[in-house]
Amino acid sequence: MNRSTTPADLVLTRARVHTVDPALPEAEALAVRDGRIVWLGTDADASAWVGPDTRILDAGGRLVLPGFIDAHNHVRLGSDDACVQLAGARTLEEIHERIRAWRAAHPGTAWIEAEAFDYSAIPGGRMPTAADLDPVTEDTPALVLSYDVHTVWLNTAALHRLGIDRDHLDLPFGTAVTDPETGEPTGFVKDFAVKGLSRDGHRALRELGVPWAAPDRQYGRLAKSLDDAIGYGITTVVEPQNSLDDLALFQRARAEGRLRSRIVAALFHPRGTTEADLDAFAAAARTFDDDRLRVGPLKLYIDDVVEPRTAALLEPYTGCGRHRGDTFYPPEEFAALLTGLDARGFQCFVHATGDRGIRTVLDAVAHARAANGPRDARHQIVHVECLDPADTPRFAELGVVACMQPRHAAPDIAGPGQDWAENIGPDRWHKAWPLRSLWAAGAVLALSSDWNVAEMDPMAGIYTAVTRRPLHGDGEPWTPEETIDVVTAIEGYTMGSAYANFLETERGSLSVGKLADFVVLSRDILRVDPERIPGTVAETVVVGGEVVHTSTQD
Repeated sequence: MNRSTTPADLVLTRARVHTVDPALPEAEALAVRDGRIVWLGTDADASAWVGPDTRILDAGGRLVLPGFIDAHNHVRLGSDDACVQLAGARTLEEIHERIRAWRAAHPGTAWIEAEAFDYSAIPGGRMPTAADLDPVTEDTPALVLSYDVHTVWLNTAALHRLGIDRDHLDLPFGTAVTDPETGEPTGFVKDFAVKGLSRDGHRALRELGVPWAAPDRQYGRLAKSLDDAIGYGITTVVEPQNSLDDLALFQRARAEGRLRSRIVAALFHPRGTTEADLDAFAAAARTFDDDRLRVGPLKLYIDDVVEPRTAALLEPYTGCGRHRGDTFYPPEEFAALLTGLDARGFQCFVHATGDRGIRTVLDAVAHARAANGPRDARHQIVHVECLDPADTPRFAELGVVACMQPRHAAPDIAGPGQDWAENIGPDRWHKAWPLRSLWAAGAVLALSSDWNVAEMDPMAGIYTAVTRRPLHGDGEPWTPEETIDVVTAIEGYTMGSAYANFLETERGSLSVGKLADFVVLSRDILRVDPERIPGTVAETVVVGGEVVHTSTQD
């Protein structure tokens, strides 16, 4: 072995290190100096790296993995303690019960705000209305966010407070849906992710007095989510949608010691983004470019989501006549837009869930390559929920990364009886989250949680990727032909996500020279029955050679 001339700062021993590096797949020990890995090898050779000030970390035979890289995690949205929590409420009656209980505990509140309502809780497969909220909210304005934060549900008082009527439907923070017979707004607002989470949308909500949009509330959500991330062993978070104003929140978190996970922050490119905006984005990328906080990719949308039937499909939604959703841009316009961004050297994260939306993005990337010449752009299609098999090989051919969220493919979220599966219809279920097909075709998989749409814990995503079963309780797998093995799932949460974000020389594997970001797990998820993957805990989390989190829970 090569002996060090200077002792290491930290030595990890008695570990089963799964490196995600084919050059040295496994090790028993590693040494860290100045925040980077300087050696991997056997326990027998580890003593050569130990000096009087070296910290010894005994893994007790446990599995050690590279720190997880969550490639799509909305830590700024988080989970808001000031909101009524509707996750798990399966009926309108349950939603009413939770709002009543919250109101009783918060008398005299100026606003009722709630989050994580599930579309399937509304009877008959319809979208919610103000009339559904009014009985339990009365004259207090109420704003309810869907679990995917793509839509908002308002009561009558909130419609009045926000100035929404039949003559004011195109809002800074969304598009008000109207009753087809009366033309009046129903209380349901779509396009919230595209407009409400933009710089202008947040400003409008703040000016209208919506507490959820206040900076201190935003920071509270961010700080809580960052604490959760490090507790799960997520050592790098890719926050996929930010305005320039939001960067101050990350700076505050860093100054206050809350930024224990590293951050990659993508900037939102809504319609109307100007050349001056792009210049400002490029300047921000130059300003924030270290291993703790990096700014640079651009986030765009081509379509919305399947559950409220706003994703763009090749064929109509089941039971909806000719309706097949819309793209936010005509294909030719989007191709020209992406080509221009590609020419300026920007990497693009494009939200696309429907098969027509995905194809539109792939066509745009092909157009950009033809116009600008091939380059290592690593544009991402984010979600890839409903993919036509004809487009599967195009990811690898065009160098497009599939940034996917395995947990979304679970039967308890999207399977039979849920809105996603019912809207798509059984004849198209084979298109659902085709992880194995994409991997077999050579695509790079960058796996992620999409918190707070689904659980942040990587164990939930890995379990679902491996089983396609419900996370809790018994249940049959859904589309099990698209499962992947544990090794591939781990790679998607480490090296795949590192590569997707141009980080593969610094992170994603435990290799000499890379940042010493790793996690010691309470169970060996490579060896246990997959049913035991959920509940596995990050017992020790190390970032840059510093122990930043410990837990003994199992």
